[in-house]
Amino acid sequence: MADAEKPLLIKRYASRRLYNTETSDYVTLEDIARFIRDGREVQIVDLKSGDDLTRQYLLQIIAEHESRGESVLPVDVLTDLVRSYTSSAQSVVPQFLAASFDMLRQGQSQMMENMGRMPIASMPGFEALQKQQQAFLQTMMGGWPKAGTGPEREAPAASEDREELEKIKKQLSELQSKLSKL
Repeated sequence: MADAEKPLLIKRYASRRLYNTETSDYVTLEDIARFIRDGREVQIVDLKSGDDLTRQYLLQIIAEHESRGESVLPVDVLTDLVRSYTSSAQSVVPQFLAASFDMLRQGQSQMMENMGRMPIASMPGFEALQKQQQAFLQTMMGGWPKAGTGPEREAPAASEDREELEKIKKQLSELQSKLSKL
């Protein structure tokens, strides 16, 4: 647990290769992006000088995603960011961006928390999902031979099959009822 709290230290060698100090192996920018998506803080330092290169590599990850068409930042936002480097607004922009992302994170957390409290049956589309599930089960069970039909069936076995089918239907009904209550 302590490892997850401290930043994952990545060292950049003179050859520009990135070395994960926890797992003792080389990593790529995509690996670093995955660590961050998984909620891990990352710190990238130059092995020789000790300079913190984290910001430089994070910007490179963002630039690669943007260049692949995974656009998150609209052009007008990027333009405003460039302008902020050449204006007196430079001192306000970092605080504004940090506050904006904090609000976004809090909003997402609140939404997920509210979703956890919301009964599933009251969620939009739940009834349609239930109908699709029932139609699917009917389709699947429609291909099964009815109990007591077919030359290989004997009367006692057919009766047992019917009872088993009734038990399954009852269990399915109970499960659907429980799901509706959730």
